[in-house]
Amino acid sequence: MTTHEPDIVVVGAGTAGCYAAATAADAGLDVTVVERKTETEAGHIACGDALKGADAFPSAIPKSEIRSAFTNTDVTHGRFEIPSHDTVLEIPIPGELAVIDRWEFGRLIIDGAERRGAEFHYDTVVQDVTQDDDGHVTGVRAKRKGEVVEYDAGMTVDAAGALSILQDRADLSGATFDTNVSYSQFSSAYREVLEVEEEVEWQDALVFKATDRAAGYLWYFPRTGTEINAGLGFQMTEPPMKLVEGLKRDLRDRAEFQGAKVRDKLGAALPTRRPYDSAVADGFLAVGDAAAHVNPTTGGGIAGAAYAGKYAAEQAIEALADGDTSEEALWRYNERVMDHFGGRYAALDVYNVLATAVDVDDLMSLLAALPGEQLSEALYSGTTSVGPKLAVDVARKSYGYWDQIVEFYRAKRAADDLLAHYRRYPSRPGAFDAWRDRRDDLMDEVYAVTGAEPKY
Repeated sequence: MTTHEPDIVVVGAGTAGCYAAATAADAGLDVTVVERKTETEAGHIACGDALKGADAFPSAIPKSEIRSAFTNTDVTHGRFEIPSHDTVLEIPIPGELAVIDRWEFGRLIIDGAERRGAEFHYDTVVQDVTQDDDGHVTGVRAKRKGEVVEYDAGMTVDAAGALSILQDRADLSGATFDTNVSYSQFSSAYREVLEVEEEVEWQDALVFKATDRAAGYLWYFPRTGTEINAGLGFQMTEPPMKLVEGLKRDLRDRAEFQGAKVRDKLGAALPTRRPYDSAVADGFLAVGDAAAHVNPTTGGGIAGAAYAGKYAAEQAIEALADGDTSEEALWRYNERVMDHFGGRYAALDVYNVLATAVDVDDLMSLLAALPGEQLSEALYSGTTSVGPKLAVDVARKSYGYWDQIVEFYRAKRAADDLLAHYRRYPSRPGAFDAWRDRRDDLMDEVYAVTGAEPKY
């Protein structure tokens, strides 16, 4: 058996793992990244390739070093296709948005972390988490080419993705670390990268199309005018969908994909749930998909993962310098995540809960009836109300769906209350239980308003 003794072992070479490794290595720590894939395959991750918040990345691997992966920076809006009503709803999207080559992006962030001194061990499959008699995480045990390899580390960072094996292997029952995690809170998705013969007309848009169930959708994201990321996903609370067959069926019905060539295909699970209530334990931090740091309504998680990696590494650096890697010493990491994006993602999860309780036909009918362009202008103008003319227009066009509008309004009020509570996230583990109890009370109100079955 071979033993390595880095300051920090990071499991997983995805976005969160690479940014954590780069941040810590840049500060002079000895960092090893353990990656199950080969060096050639590392960075190859199933993704929709759309990146919201493309204008800023943590300085450990700045945007200037990953810019070449940004293949389409001309996306300005979402295009929502509603076939049942022969309608297309176009919604402008504020802020910088890009579609990227995710595999190229993956290679670039690995290169960035290596340049800052992180060491990568490929073909290494983690099989267990090591802990001392007090439950403090001391590293991981893995296999590489049949040999057992042990990493005895001052800090372990779980960047192993959705439904991480590390959380199955570790005993975290004595920590605040969120163990209220079920496969039903995740989505299953499949995507192909297709090359088409002629440029698509919608290369400035992210195209979404509802499936025949509320908790699933198809997407078509243009990397370029002729290279399209096409995918299909569904919430695991629902009966399984035949993802490959469903995507192929839709592709056959679209003229722009006739004669298309498949350049890549891959499937994955992704979190469509609120971020973990706490992602720390003694000697242990979880980041990115491994802590559900993903927008639960879109599946977008690249920018959040990058910052989660940064925040985790910075807290680990401080804890190691102080000689205290306890849960309490790592707690500030939770606060920074919740303050930056975690609370907002938890509030957005209310709409996922609502989607499990609405009738998909009613939802599509309501969307088709609304004046999309005017509504999008109001939604993104920064105001909290709409003008008289728009209100009259909405009321007129949505006649017959006012009950659904009231239901959405109540869900929004519940989401706002939840967000306000997340802004009061506790500053110490000792106050966590009371905070969580109040959050659970607010979620009971969400279930009452939406009529949905409890998600957690």
